[in-house]
Parts: sequence; structure tokens; C-alpha cells
Amino acid sequence: MPRSHSREQHLTGRIGWLRAAVLGANDGLVSVGSLVLGVSASQASHGSVLIAGVSAWIAGAMSMAAGEYVSVSSQADTQKADIDLERRELQRHPRQEHNELAAIYVKRGLSGELADQVATQLMEHDALEAHARDEIGISATTVARPLQAALTSALTFTLGVIPPLAVIWLAPSRLLLPAVIIVVLACLAVSGALGARAGGASARTGALRVLLWGGLALAVTGVVGAALGMVQ
Repeated sequence: MPRSHSREQHLTGRIGWLRAAVLGANDGLVSVGSLVLGVSASQASHGSVLIAGVSAWIAGAMSMAAGEYVSVSSQADTQKADIDLERRELQRHPRQEHNELAAIYVKRGLSGELADQVATQLMEHDALEAHARDEIGISATTVARPLQAALTSALTFTLGVIPPLAVIWLAPSRLLLPAVIIVVLACLAVSGALGARAGGASARTGALRVLLWGGLALAVTGVVGAALGMVQ
């Protein structure tokens, strides 16, 4: 008796929210962690460091949400304009659109006769969907979702901010600098690994990639903060 195969679970459907989630979490860790490190290295008081961290959290979360919403809305507008154009072309020149679709399938390896049959059946089922997917490249997995991206970015940015803010709240002043560095780098490694795994990639590669850029941001900001503290 042949073995039954479970339905494949592809990861492409995660692209929309995964990109925003990884970007938000890493940005929260890196930007707020770096800011806290820079302000602390400038010999600011513990209270000033906490105020700077909380301010960076609020401003960063709002900025991420607004930026993602505007950016993805522009993408959504472009997709809508392309679909509207395709809808008009289907109404005005249905035969030419049929030939365009058949030609796409021929390029993908079908014979001319089979491509014509496939194009005919798909257009009878849903002509606009067929052209949006195969001619323009817009499908359910690639359609832009501005609100989803904005909320995901703001939420994950807030989650990324929690570790450095917790360090400010809990660590004594003399241990603040090393504690921020250790906690932020550890969280970046975990974030990079989880993001990579969610996308089907190597957890180790994802962790190292995020650690490299996060560590560089911490180092540069720390050096600048220390330099500014010396000239005050």
C-alpha cells in the first residue's frame, strides 16, 4: 500500500510578517541598546540613561510603525494600480491577454497547444487572478499588507526594547555597561537564530549575521558616547 504524504508546508507565506518582525525586534535591540550604551559611556546618570532608553522605545516603535505603513502602502498602491490596469486590458483586449498568458506558459515549458488550453481554463475560472499571478507576479503570499506590517514592526520593536530597558532597571550603575553589552548581544543571537529558523534558514548563520552588525553598532555608539563624555 503506498505511503500517504502529508501536505507540504511552504514558508513563503511568512514573508510579509516575518520581515517586519525580524526588522522590528533587531532594531529595538540594536538602536535602544546602542543608545543606552552610548549615553551610559558618556558618564550620564542612571536616571538619564533610563529616560533616554524609554524615550527611544516610544519614538522607535512609532517610527517603525509609521515607516512600515507608508512603505508597504506604497507597495500596495503599486500593486493595485497594476491590477486595475490588467482588469481594463482584459475588458478591452481579452484575446491578446489570452495570448500573453499562453506565451508565458510556453516559456515555462508547455507546448503551444497545452499552454493555450491552460490559459483558456484559467481565464474561465478567474482571468484577473491568473494574470495577476502569472503575468504581474502578485499572489496571496506576495500581496502588500500595510497594517499588518506596521503593527508587527511596532510590537516586535517593543519586544526588542525590553532586554536593554530591563538591564537599566535592574543592574547597578557600575555594571551597566557590561550588562547592556552581554544582554543585547545574547538577545541578538537568539533573535537572529529564531528569525532564520522561522524562514527555513540556518539558525547559526542568522545568529552570526545579526551579531556582526549588532556588535558593530554597539561598538561605534559606545566609542562616540565615551568621546562625547570626555569633552563635556
